[in-house]
Amino acid sequence: MAEEEKIEILVDVLGSYYHEGKKQLMFHCPKCEHRKKKLSINVEKNVFKCWVCDFSGRNIFRIIKKYGTYSNKKKWQSFAKQVEIEDFSNKLFGKEQVEQESIKLPEEFISLANKNLPPTSTYPLNYLYSRGVTKLDIIKWKIGYCSTGPYEGRVIFPSFDLSGNLNYFVGRSYDRDWKRYMNPPSRNNMIFNHLYLDFLHPITIVEGVFDALKAGMNSVPLLGSTFSEKSLLLSEIVKNDTTVYLALDSDAHDKTNKLIQLLLKYDIEIKIINLSDTDYDDVGEMSHSAFQKLKSASQKADLNFLLINKIINL
Repeated sequence: MAEEEKIEILVDVLGSYYHEGKKQLMFHCPKCEHRKKKLSINVEKNVFKCWVCDFSGRNIFRIIKKYGTYSNKKKWQSFAKQVEIEDFSNKLFGKEQVEQESIKLPEEFISLANKNLPPTSTYPLNYLYSRGVTKLDIIKWKIGYCSTGPYEGRVIFPSFDLSGNLNYFVGRSYDRDWKRYMNPPSRNNMIFNHLYLDFLHPITIVEGVFDALKAGMNSVPLLGSTFSEKSLLLSEIVKNDTTVYLALDSDAHDKTNKLIQLLLKYDIEIKIINLSDTDYDDVGEMSHSAFQKLKSASQKADLNFLLINKIINL
């Protein structure tokens, strides 16, 4: 993306500017609205900082996303996807991507979103309703079940990639089987239900599928996978400068701290939904409304938060 085109979009969002040195562009800050142009932007380095209110970041798209129009955002992203996103992906994953084998739902899969259901659907439906899952959730998540076969006695949560193809599924026992979960082999760099996620808006990262159901729209479960620098999920978050809400289990302190540390490395805005001071062990035990109330009281995570959190949980 040419610097001139970037500056053109910035002018449309922030107004006029003046040069301070060769690389620094000085704009009015949209956050503190100081009367003087105190927002310094270096287009080449992709960084910005206001010298009055300290509004800063390592991704100019944060300004476009927050203060620009829909057209500004799409235009910026269309340019960025040509060069910057490709470069970022290559750095993380390398130029060659390993193709993964296609995955299929169990042959015995029966969709619970159907209007006419067989008698065997009573048990999985009762189980889901007992977990606070609604009919709307079942339709949205395309939940089904198996009453026979290798996945007998399990509700099935399918996952779809950006092309709408099945990329994974989770099987959860509803008949008290000792092995609660039975899933296909783990898949590298899979984002659960990538098809339904909008990274231009804040996403909520949770542990499992029931947690994601209760967390609502734009929630993604980790499913026990590692969140590393080669994670496709991290790539999408960084490329879109997505604000992240973290709502992991109340006892997952180390995992939460590692996630915070990695996200802060890329200057991602993080908000912590703290379950420690509640009667819930995980989000899946909560109602939709209880979770939203807790989410509204989320705390911003920065380096100071990370240090204090580590000390508290020593």
